[in-house]
Amino acid sequence: MEPSFLAEAMKATREFFNLPLEEKQKYSNIVDGEKLGMDGYGNDMVVKENQVLDWNDRLNLLVEPEALRTYRLWPTQPPSFRDILSEYTVRCKAAANLVFRNMAKILNLQEEHLVNMIGENSITQAIFNYYPQCPRPDHVLGLKAHTDGSIITVNFADAEGLQLQRNGVWYNVPIVPNALIMNVGDIMEILSNGFFKSLVHRVVTNAEKERLSLVLVYTLELETELEPVSDLVDDKRPARYMKIKLHDYMEKYHDTYATGTLAIDGVKI
Repeated sequence: MEPSFLAEAMKATREFFNLPLEEKQKYSNIVDGEKLGMDGYGNDMVVKENQVLDWNDRLNLLVEPEALRTYRLWPTQPPSFRDILSEYTVRCKAAANLVFRNMAKILNLQEEHLVNMIGENSITQAIFNYYPQCPRPDHVLGLKAHTDGSIITVNFADAEGLQLQRNGVWYNVPIVPNALIMNVGDIMEILSNGFFKSLVHRVVTNAEKERLSLVLVYTLELETELEPVSDLVDDKRPARYMKIKLHDYMEKYHDTYATGTLAIDGVKI
């Protein structure tokens, strides 16, 4: 993507979060105190007594399949927001498919194997995050430690703050100008029978500067039977993950996400 287009996408994101609160609440995901679903403006509902809360502001929008978009929750301010998000969705899909083809090659699968698994009803969710300055960054996280419940996640941010965990140590992910970060998610770990790992990551807060990110989360159709690809299972490398319907896995994922635990651990054999 051209740097100028990425700049426009980040500019539209910033302008939305700079709107007055009453304007942003026109797109709220909560009505009468009850959360309607993933789509809309607002942070996570508190659903558990021991739930870990995040220091951020958030807008979730389903972008694929296009027929399921809830346009009344798509901001009309700034005026460019909808068109930019639609174009960003198309361009990111092309980038994601390029990654899928290369991952398939690494796994010695047919080049289009992973691309073909993504059906017409596969869900892609756009998540806009605003992390304001935090007076006590040593006491709170912008986004709690978690893995992604996705095939891959495409992340575009304007500042550092993302960290990856490896062997119990947290590493900062540097910002490369005009670059997209691709995270491997739980679905890909299961499909690849553990060859690709869904890494634990988080976002730390900063006392001096804010942070914005635009994230696209790619999943499969909810009725998909999630299990390792058959070509990646044999006597030498038996299945390392149990079969589970994606809809059921995502229920487990959202439940464990609220408490800061990992759903992927619950399906390992």
